[in-house]
Formats: sequence, structure tokens, C-alpha cells
Amino acid sequence: MSGVRLIQVSEEDADTRLDRWFKRQYPGLSHIRLEKLLRTGQVRVDGGRAKAATRLAAGSTIRVPPLDEWAEAPLPPDDRHKPGPKPPSEAENEKLRQMVLYRDKDVIAINKPHGLAVQGGTNMTKHVDGMLDALMFDSKERPRLVHRLDKDTSGVLLLARSAKAAVWLTEAFREKTARKTYWAVVAGVPRPHRGKIDLPVGKGVDGAREKMVADEEEGRWAVTYYAVVEQAAQKVAWLALMPITGRTHQLRVHCAEIGSPILGDGKYGGEKSLLDGIDHSRKLHLHARSIRLTRPDGGVLEVTAPLPAHMQTTWKFFGFDAKPDSDPFLELDLD
Repeated sequence: MSGVRLIQVSEEDADTRLDRWFKRQYPGLSHIRLEKLLRTGQVRVDGGRAKAATRLAAGSTIRVPPLDEWAEAPLPPDDRHKPGPKPPSEAENEKLRQMVLYRDKDVIAINKPHGLAVQGGTNMTKHVDGMLDALMFDSKERPRLVHRLDKDTSGVLLLARSAKAAVWLTEAFREKTARKTYWAVVAGVPRPHRGKIDLPVGKGVDGAREKMVADEEEGRWAVTYYAVVEQAAQKVAWLALMPITGRTHQLRVHCAEIGSPILGDGKYGGEKSLLDGIDHSRKLHLHARSIRLTRPDGGVLEVTAPLPAHMQTTWKFFGFDAKPDSDPFLELDLD
């Protein structure tokens, strides 16, 4: 290839990350080289600088520089002989298919288990994003991620089955019209039993590791509603949580800040979150219980995920009823 090319993003590629678009179009271009092209401004979107995580819009124009020299240059030493991620086995694909809670022509909802990452990262070879071919079923398009869950958070994860569906699903999360309810077990009982946590969250450092912190000066706006559903004396409480914003580790930070860290969350709750005598108390007890949103045609999509095994054990230990009679946020005024 010679010369600069200007390529228009198709409807099919709408909401795709820029680095994934390059991976599809130019599989011989390594991520390291793409990052250098982005840093030096040689790759641009609609005339402006972009990042690998930039999400594309249908009709946008991508500037692709000449790639001959990049394709022919030797790989950096660390990239030579470096094996690619091992493709999922059929057994792993089938296990993912068994996680499906709901499927229609637009959406797939899975019950993501604790410990499975949604996307890849450093030293992470197994994740939902790398297995999505297994969920194509009768569609010609590969499902797309439209939101995230932490690796150690279980529960409802929505996937778009087409570029068109990805647009309205992404919009629902961006405009905060998707109603997400989480269940958690926390150490201690919050006072009052119902409330709103309005506390900005930003990046901080704890020793050598990065973590999110409450930061009223430089943090990003973050709001969570909470309600105590049941409690065991003053030892623990079952909370229903409804985040209005979606900051990284928001629920974990907010629960810790009100003095009731999530059970198993040693990173944010320290020793207080690790209770003796409870099986699996070192596993994070945070579950994306349900998602409810309105479809473009006016219909309602609502999906609920059953508790993972370690949380079922804890519910049984404390005698919690895993089928509450009502939604604690049903009549909540969110304005």
C-alpha cells in the first residue's frame, strides 16, 4: 500500500474501538506500531488525534498513513516468537453459551461469573471479548460489548448482536436510562438504611498499586443509591445498590466510604471486609442482579441473573431470602 488513505466507517463498524477496527482491516499491524502511529498523529479520526480506545461512529473518516515501512520493519525483540492468545476450546465456548440468560434478534444477556474478565489486559488471556464468536448463533455479526463488569463482579452483561443494536444500547448506558440494580453483602449495617451516596471518584495510589479513591477535588461525579434489604444483627447487611453513574470500582469505593465495605473486598475494605467463619468470605460479594431499559420501539427489556454459588452460600448462612417481595427503588425519585 502506498500513500495516505481516507476510509469511511461503515454502519457495521459503528461503535467499534479504533484498535479493533485496525486489527480487522490490517491484521499484520501490531498494537505497538498502531500506538506509535496514534502518538505521532499519523492516524486520525475526522481530522483529529485519536486513541486506541476511541469508538467509531458510522460515517466518520479514518486517516490511514502508508503502512509499507511498518509492515516490513522487524518486530521488537519482545514481540518475536511471542505466542498469541490461545483460542477458546469448544468446551469453553459451550460453557459461555450456557451462561446465556436471554437472547433475541438485537440482544444477548449472559450471567457473567465471578473471576471472568470482560476484556483482555496485562497477562490476561481468557475473557468474554475473546470468546464472542461462540455467541453468534444465527447472526452474521459478532456480538459487541456495550458495557462492562469488573472481573470479580458477577451478573447481567448485555451484548449487542448488531451495529444497529449497539448504537441504542450504548446510548442507554451513556444517557443513564438503563436501570442497573446490584446486590451486595457488606460488613456492618449502613445508617440510614436507605440513602444516596454522592461522592466523586478518581484515581489514587495505595503503595505500589493503583486504586480508585473518593476525591472531591479532582474525582469524577459519581452517584449511588442504596437500600438495606435484610441484615444479620449489626454484623452484615444485604444491600441493593443502584449506580446512576458508572465509574471504575464505584460501588466498591462508595460502600467502603460509608463504613460498610463489600464482603471479600480486601482492596477497598481491608480487614473489615474479610469476616471469619464465612465460607468464600474472600470472594467479592457483588452481583449485577438486573438491568431494565426501554427499547427504541417502546418495549421494555428486563433481565435478571441468579446469584453465583459463593453468594448463594452466604445468603443461606445468614438466612437471607433471595427473592425479596419488592424493588426497593421502584418509587425512588431520581431527579
